[in-house]
Amino acid sequence: MHELILANFAMHIELSEQEEEKTLALMQQRKVAKRTFLLQPGEINRTMYFVKQGCLRLFYTDKQGEEHTICFYPENWWACDIVSFFKEKPALNSIQVLEESYVYCISLPSLEELFETVPKLERFFRILTQNGFDLYQQRITSNLSQTAEERYHEFRHHYPGLEQRIAQKHIASYLGITAAFLSMLRKAKKL
Repeated sequence: MHELILANFAMHIELSEQEEEKTLALMQQRKVAKRTFLLQPGEINRTMYFVKQGCLRLFYTDKQGEEHTICFYPENWWACDIVSFFKEKPALNSIQVLEESYVYCISLPSLEELFETVPKLERFFRILTQNGFDLYQQRITSNLSQTAEERYHEFRHHYPGLEQRIAQKHIASYLGITAAFLSMLRKAKKL
């Protein structure tokens, strides 16, 4: 039942059975419907999510109302607006559910409690944060230096199978191109 999240922890730390039980006891499981907003601008991100099944996205909406997808969170990914969550500041971004999802949820006070009682988890979340920062740096660099076709190829490599599950407009917004241009790229790939 909890295999995926426990395997995720095991990627970086080894938890005893008691530590696993303590960790899972402080997390809630939720089913969330497609199109649900877990966070909207101005709200404080009070929950970190682990995606057991489904897909979420983090995005920013500019002053003209255009959405810019920052990241997708399919199965086995952790999701939150990290600045809003850890600094308890109003979020600039939104988190939306792209398909019916099952998530584990943990609040900052519960996470802080786990850092005290299961210190290995502080190491786990430090590594997670480092990996996330690396991902963001790569993403910024690719947006500055790669063509749309190269970014599309990178997206497909980074999120295998995701393009068959989510709306093309979200992928286009992630790539920084129009949905029409994405359609042309996809057709050219098939030739």
